[in-house]
Amino acid sequence: MTDRMWHYSEAAGHQPGTDLVGFDVEAIDGRIGKVDKHSDEAGAAYLVVDTGVWIFGRHVLLPAGTISSIDLGKTTIYLSRTKDDIKNAPEFDMDKHIGDDDYHQKLAGHYGAPHS
Repeated sequence: MTDRMWHYSEAAGHQPGTDLVGFDVEAIDGRIGKVDKHSDEAGAAYLVVDTGVWIFGRHVLLPAGTISSIDLGKTTIYLSRTKDDIKNAPEFDMDKHIGDDDYHQKLAGHYGAPHS
């Protein structure tokens, strides 16, 4: 499962080239923030989400495999993870989020298989 974590699933409805910056992001159990940055890069697709006051202005890196669906009309991204999953994720590291395989493996291992 972790090898697919950095790819958008077909079921998510992602359309390559769509600018997701500013989209609201919802966990299974509620809103977590807004997309600050994203990547469509094959094998390294992700969102960087600004959590605002929810977890004290922290940014989190979410592999594309955590996305269950994208509603372009509502500009909302829905995740297949809970707020606690995201809150307990490894700290976002601006210097490691691009091209650091160990960091990506750590995040993929944390998120593991999606919740149903």
